[in-house]
Amino acid sequence: MTQITDKVSLTVEDGIGFVVVDNPPVNALGQAVRAGISGGIKAAEADPDVKAVVIIASGRTFPAGADITEFGKPPMEPSLPSVCQIIEDCSKPVIAALHGTALGGGFEIALSSHYRIADAKARIGLPEINLGLLPGASGTQRMPRLAGAEAALDLMLSGAPVSVAKGKDMGVIDEITDGDLRSAAKTYAAKLIKNGARPRPTSQRREGFQDMAAYQAVIDARRAGLQKTAKGQLAPFAIVDCVEAAAKLPFAEGMKKERAAFMTCLASDQSKGMIHAFFAERQTAKIPEMATAKPRPMDRLAVIGGGTMGAGIAVAILNAGLPVVMIERDQDSLDRGRANVEKVYNSNIAKGRMTEAQKTAVMARFTGTLDYGVLADVDLVIEAVFEEMDVKKGVFAQLDAAMKPGAILATNTSYLNIDELAATISRPRDVIGLHFFSPANIMKLLEIVVPAKVSDDVVVTGFELAKKLGKTPVRAGVCDGFIGNRILAIYRIAADHMMEDGASPYEIDAALREFGYPMGPYQVSDLAGGDIGWATRKRKAATRNPNARYVQIADRICERGWFGQKTGRGYYVYEGRTGREDPEVLAIIDAERTRAGITTRSFTAGEIQNRYMAAMVNEGANVLDEGIALRPLDIDVAFIYGYGFPRWRGGPMKWADMQGLDVILARIREYAKEDALFWRASSLLERLVAEGRNFDDLNKGK
Repeated sequence: MTQITDKVSLTVEDGIGFVVVDNPPVNALGQAVRAGISGGIKAAEADPDVKAVVIIASGRTFPAGADITEFGKPPMEPSLPSVCQIIEDCSKPVIAALHGTALGGGFEIALSSHYRIADAKARIGLPEINLGLLPGASGTQRMPRLAGAEAALDLMLSGAPVSVAKGKDMGVIDEITDGDLRSAAKTYAAKLIKNGARPRPTSQRREGFQDMAAYQAVIDARRAGLQKTAKGQLAPFAIVDCVEAAAKLPFAEGMKKERAAFMTCLASDQSKGMIHAFFAERQTAKIPEMATAKPRPMDRLAVIGGGTMGAGIAVAILNAGLPVVMIERDQDSLDRGRANVEKVYNSNIAKGRMTEAQKTAVMARFTGTLDYGVLADVDLVIEAVFEEMDVKKGVFAQLDAAMKPGAILATNTSYLNIDELAATISRPRDVIGLHFFSPANIMKLLEIVVPAKVSDDVVVTGFELAKKLGKTPVRAGVCDGFIGNRILAIYRIAADHMMEDGASPYEIDAALREFGYPMGPYQVSDLAGGDIGWATRKRKAATRNPNARYVQIADRICERGWFGQKTGRGYYVYEGRTGREDPEVLAIIDAERTRAGITTRSFTAGEIQNRYMAAMVNEGANVLDEGIALRPLDIDVAFIYGYGFPRWRGGPMKWADMQGLDVILARIREYAKEDALFWRASSLLERLVAEGRNFDDLNKGK
């Protein structure tokens, strides 16, 4: 064995050179790996005893992508594109032997090889779009040559990995093995040698270019579709452009176009935002309590309430392979709860995502009862009843009496004071907030709300549950609305102010969609149900600052029984799920402007976006300053996963950093000339600007 670098070795066996990558945990393609692969290929090519070369990896996976910690740093040679070219230019057959997840640059290494053999369980993919990038080491040029435009764009625009069986159907995998990969690769290489097989450069392949009219039709259709789904984003359009260039330009020219597009995307705020999001979502599970505490057992779980939220939580638990008990107040409610759970699985069956037998197996883990006595052996219960403190206190009293010592009592509340709730029972150390987002079986965000008296191991258990359920957890402190809903309340007020001042709800929604949100705030209100916000406003009316501006438009709409999609009218009029603008709503708004004595003015889309985001960032800074959120990145993750914030902008706090906190602060001070009470700049924001720091400095502990 020859050690090429500390990460790559070359071993020659029976005329076959094995270039072995060993860079745990995922064999990322850092500089030492790139240098090792290129050095190993050159050494094997120079060895007269070597007749063929196999690139293979030790550990759990073939290289699973580039080392993104190198992004933004001075480039280190050899670059990945040059390594890919060295592989293709080898005068001896090169076989890539894939296992685990061959993704991104790892799959580009494979595409640059002359032949590809894979373990049957391996998966392949080009997920660069998830970082605001495109495949930058020949992926956009090599894959279309093998698989055509449709398969290449499916892989690159989705960013999702696929099985090697599908890869074989596409034409990018030559052989699949169920046995030992190294032995199978050796046998495959020996067969190639015996048959006199020569190198087969991907750059010269043309299987994907057989029907150029169909190829171009796919390009045109995807480009048109992206105008609706990815407007304003760089990487998706660059991917389509490069795949088009693969068929129209010589390989070397196509490579130049790909590299230029990659570097443009890499330098963009969009990629910076998505790379930030990538790391941030992995950081949220790192909490102080982890240092000293371990999770409690979670073998038996229960949910109180079978409504939309309770049923969704039950489905999330069942999908994780865990048993769950649902408790309701009467048999009719329990029957509806079970039906709500089954509805999800029936939908999956109708869509071909599961079979009746699979549903039966899942539902075997579901139990429904009216008897709180069954909670005696339950480890963790999640209360998901009506959002009213007295109702929840009544449920918690029953839980306190029924549950064993050490069991965890969790509440799924969106706003209520969990400290107050915990104080009503004998075991406040066992109480935590688990704020799921609807639909709970689909939405990734789980706010884990930490009351004052909770035990550290209960907090850690909440994070362990999030992991089991496949959720992205964010630690939050206790306040009205916690992280997400507290900030939402403020930027919704900013939107309401603009609406009363002259912008229509439809203009505001359009501006926020242009910013990158899938829906504007008034569309979201109609989807969630206007009665929910109305109930909250009435609950908080007694504590409202009498000097604060209060826009009554939403109340006037709710007073008519127009609660959104579920009633057929809200801010929009609905035919099914499709909403259209409502002249009667505009008349209500005009009447409220007159009542309030407002002199209206117009707002551009940019002005709407700036005010909306300034309110969001300013309140985010307050949430940080009060310790409700641990770090700015926790706010970013909460908004990306729970509130539709465009991932490619990195989250509101990262977006603010990229705008410049001094710019944000200047806008707030300008708006304060109109309303000094609402537009009161956060003390934290003022300190950061004065000290020349930003939110990312807080993420790094600076």
